Amino acid sequence: MLAPVAEDLRRVDALLRERLDSDVALVREVAQYIVAAGGKRLRPALLLLACGACGYRGEARLPLAAVIELIHTATLLHDDVVDESQLRRGRRTANAAFGNAAAVLVGDFLYSRAFQMMVELDHMRVMRVLADATNAIAAGEVMQLMASRDPDVDEARYLEVIRRKTAKLFEAAARLGGVLAGGSQALEEGLAAYGMHLGTAFQLVDDVLDYSGDAAAIGKSLGDDLAEGKPTLPLIRALRTGTREQAALVRRAILEGGREEFAGVLEAIRACGALDYAREAAGREAQAAARALAPLPASEFRQSLLELASFSVTRSS
Repeated sequence: MLAPVAEDLRRVDALLRERLDSDVALVREVAQYIVAAGGKRLRPALLLLACGACGYRGEARLPLAAVIELIHTATLLHDDVVDESQLRRGRRTANAAFGNAAAVLVGDFLYSRAFQMMVELDHMRVMRVLADATNAIAAGEVMQLMASRDPDVDEARYLEVIRRKTAKLFEAAARLGGVLAGGSQALEEGLAAYGMHLGTAFQLVDDVLDYSGDAAAIGKSLGDDLAEGKPTLPLIRALRTGTREQAALVRRAILEGGREEFAGVLEAIRACGALDYAREAAGREAQAAARALAPLPASEFRQSLLELASFSVTRSS
């Protein structure tokens, strides 16, 4: 699926290692720990595929892909502190390994390094897209915090949170392929819509996997969302369509947090088809993403983007 940009991604990884070097020992140690953890690199891959699909092969694509990954990684560092997470990608989170203070401060370092690299590109439109995206992500994080342990969050509010918190960086990554290529407004907007729908599908499936995935495959403990009192779509659906007893159980679990109710909640959301409902919602987002690629000419890059939309729904990790 990512074969057309495999070599580019290797170059981006090398650039990340180079630009995360620091004369401050703790920054260097935590940064190296994070890079070694790997990850799917989906967001930089998305930017690179969008560039290829628009016919852009300029060198600016590589540092910009690295910027996207740095912003994403910074948000993960801060997320893990807020959520008190212990595992990510099958290994200890940076906050678990180095402490909350180090994780927050190194997250700040990653943000500032990303903006240094962005400025070096000297492209005002690129800077505006990324500045808007990082602001939307921060607002989404605050909205998610406000929704924590709130069983009255509805589907519309939930979707607004994930479109800001998760999908916005997907949207920016795809849009920037069109920006670098100097494409038409229609092309740029089509790529942006693709990224937004793709990111939403990914988050919806993440929420499903938190209740139905394999812990080893997804690299974190099942039930993390429930333990943090996050009203994700499977829970929202169960509250709306489950029996009175099932809804009461889910409501209590959201309010109180913790994993004590996990088995009962899992039984409830399965019984009322909430996991299937969430996957179907992800499927609709993936289909919308594929339709948004209509302005792009046929190419191996466009084909990979289509495959990525399908993968977003069928994946198991």
